[in-house]
Amino acid sequence: MELPGRLAALAIHVPAGSVLADIGTDHALLPVFLLKNGICPRAIATELNNGPFLAAEEAIGQSGLKELIETRQGDGLQVLRPGEAQVIVIAGMGGNTIRGILAGAPQVLERVERLVLQPMADAGDLRLWLCQNGWKIADEVLVEENGRVYVVIVAEHGLEATADPLLLELGPRLLENRDPLLKFHLEKVVMDYRRALSGLAKSGSSAAREKALLLREKEAKIERLFNCLQP
Repeated sequence: MELPGRLAALAIHVPAGSVLADIGTDHALLPVFLLKNGICPRAIATELNNGPFLAAEEAIGQSGLKELIETRQGDGLQVLRPGEAQVIVIAGMGGNTIRGILAGAPQVLERVERLVLQPMADAGDLRLWLCQNGWKIADEVLVEENGRVYVVIVAEHGLEATADPLLLELGPRLLENRDPLLKFHLEKVVMDYRRALSGLAKSGSSAAREKALLLREKEAKIERLFNCLQP
């Protein structure tokens, strides 16, 4: 069994021997893979809505792992008990949605050893929340799948050394590790800034001017980062 690139990037960050909770498991591809390959002894697969929940149950039943992968229906981490999962994976959601899920269950979160997160947007907001709530960015990786680049963020309990808001927006470990897709990632961030600047130019308000100035300053800093990353 092989996983798509994005899910494979999640799987390699799940430590061997850990119990996994896959929040929003979809068709349970990740927990099935991890158990079939002997990485996790048990897993919990969750879904909020009835259709995806039934699909996950069916996929787990077909895998022959129904005794080892428990399906639960409910909202985020609310379906977990403190201490029953060492690793939580949340993928395929917006960064602010993930942030809300994590913030909504502090008793569960404090007993978790590792978070493996794949935000579809607003990764910077998610990193900032993690750092402000006792989590450090242990690792990050960019992965390409079907022409789109995704970021995987691995967080563990501790103090994050990076405080610069722009570096947290871009990904401190991506920059430190010079991820192979980093140049593409930074170019996309700059393109997003420029689209925002185009919209702000249509407004004459002082707030729009201030935001435009901030974006231009951030764009200039990224240009300097580009120069530092050149071999």
